[in-house]
Amino acid sequence: MDLKQLTDDVAALCGEVAEFIRTESARFTEASVESKSLNNLVSYVDKTAETRLVVGLGRLLPGAGFIAEEGTGERREGLNWIIDPLDGTTNFVHGIPCYCISIGLAGDDGMKLGVVLEVTRNERFTAWKGGGAYLNGRPIRVSQRARLQDSLLATGFPYDDFGREAQYMELLRALMHNSRGIRRLGSAAADLAYVACGRFEAFYEYGLNPWDVAAGALLVQEAGGTVSDFTNGGDWLFGEEIVASNGHIHAELIGPIGKFFGK
Repeated sequence: MDLKQLTDDVAALCGEVAEFIRTESARFTEASVESKSLNNLVSYVDKTAETRLVVGLGRLLPGAGFIAEEGTGERREGLNWIIDPLDGTTNFVHGIPCYCISIGLAGDDGMKLGVVLEVTRNERFTAWKGGGAYLNGRPIRVSQRARLQDSLLATGFPYDDFGREAQYMELLRALMHNSRGIRRLGSAAADLAYVACGRFEAFYEYGLNPWDVAAGALLVQEAGGTVSDFTNGGDWLFGEEIVASNGHIHAELIGPIGKFFGK
């Protein structure tokens, strides 16, 4: 399997679907929105984008399965595409910039490739296993900041899973006092891509799904960063929690996360 060529083909497909999303954003109305659960929104744009992605990816790699946010396709043994057709739907619905298409290819031995396309800025982040990470075709690396106090962090606020809200707020308070600042973009895929290219030093969040993090985590790893769960273990893809950093501040960040989220 030529992972570089496959990554390029996936990026091209994402570009086509992004054009559809941009076109629809100009005429989108609140009447088109459905609620899957509390504050968990979906629209025909998400569903149509996912269908187009599944059809296109099926042509690129027949036989691979699908783990997709809106449920299109079936999961299989071996290779699976992990798809979020519109990560940041709430931003999209409210007309706020920053929403992404996120596609990862996972095998039994881990992630094979990842593509995150930030639709509003048309930034294409790509990576394949062992091949490095790129932004619009140019190599990217994580930042070299080595202290938490000099770092800009990203996170996501709980919107339907409030089971660990108290711990989250305590951690937020601690990091506010010991970092350069904390941002919440509303798209985990974008947060991870921004860690990969050095805009953020780290991203952490709980309550996430595989399609939120699969592609972006590989970007971080291939850009020289570190990815773990809250206990510094490897259960970040399906474990519903992730810490992704430039590597230099990972241990310093895991400390307070472990303090407030220790299991």
